[in-house]
Amino acid sequence: MMQKNKIILLALITFIGGVFSHSQLYARIQPPVSDMPQTVRDIQFGKASWYSRQSPGINKRTANNEIFNDQALTAAMWNVPFHQLVKVTNLDNGKSVIVRVNDRGPHKRFVRKGRLIDLSRQAFVQIASPNKGLINVQLELL
Repeated sequence: MMQKNKIILLALITFIGGVFSHSQLYARIQPPVSDMPQTVRDIQFGKASWYSRQSPGINKRTANNEIFNDQALTAAMWNVPFHQLVKVTNLDNGKSVIVRVNDRGPHKRFVRKGRLIDLSRQAFVQIASPNKGLINVQLELL
């Protein structure tokens, strides 16, 4: 009986020692807490297109229920919240525009081919000729 108690006590001490050593290790590798807020900007590369009221399949209202205005600096994009500001830079000429996401798109079949964002006609015209249709862009979530 005494031998069994010694083994249990030894196992318990080993277990507790292991727990404390792991907690000490994880305490050392945690990043230091800073009073300064840290911002990480999400940058993506892909293709952009444009759409307007005359485009086929465009509804009168956007996905967030605004009336669609192709003269506003807005965009359709998946996986970002509505009202997110996005800086779109044309990689061919360096021109950029800041748009607000108020709709969902492009269609999923185009996203699989690398299209990340549909710009309103007005936003697209600020960085490229609408005759281009598709442009290579860098997107920066602001």
